[in-house]
Amino acid sequence: MSRRRTLKPEEEQLWHDVARTIRPLSEAALARLRKAKPLPVPEAAPIMGHADPVSHPKPHFAAFRLGEKARPLRSAAHIAPTPAEALAQAPLQMDARKHAKMTRGKLEPEARIDLHGMTMAEAHPELIRFILNAQTAGLRLVLVITGKGKPAADHGPIPTRTGVLRHQVPHWLRMAPLGPAVLQVTESHLKHGGGGAYYVYLRRR
Repeated sequence: MSRRRTLKPEEEQLWHDVARTIRPLSEAALARLRKAKPLPVPEAAPIMGHADPVSHPKPHFAAFRLGEKARPLRSAAHIAPTPAEALAQAPLQMDARKHAKMTRGKLEPEARIDLHGMTMAEAHPELIRFILNAQTAGLRLVLVITGKGKPAADHGPIPTRTGVLRHQVPHWLRMAPLGPAVLQVTESHLKHGGGGAYYVYLRRR
């Protein structure tokens, strides 16, 4: 318990001066105070950056039983399609019956190039030379072998693609100077390399 401090003379004089100015309330003023309604307490303003919890709907949880196997969740991530899937979605430019025979391996390529083991800097000019020479020679169906690529050690959170040429060659075949020469590109049949090679059907000059 703290000890009571004795007022200094100037503090005591100040207290008496203030006390002399105080006037007691009249009976009428006291009666008005008793009849007055208390002021409403203002609601606290929401904190910036925090949503009002009352305005949020309650989360919905699907019914489940103890011991029930959890249902697999659908991933919202958009996974890039494989080269074969992307080529399958491309519009058909060549004759449908011939395309069906080609994809079943019933057409034999008239020429082929093997880019397997080359770097991108080496493979790109070789591919351009081969395709343009084949079109000049009047060939229609050629085979471009890229290989499927070897899986490398993956130490990061983002998965790395295997087979750089397998993914890059379809892009090169759509770009200049090869785009105007190429009519259709599809993944080859297993007898011609499967996912490690492409059928390239050329336009007539």
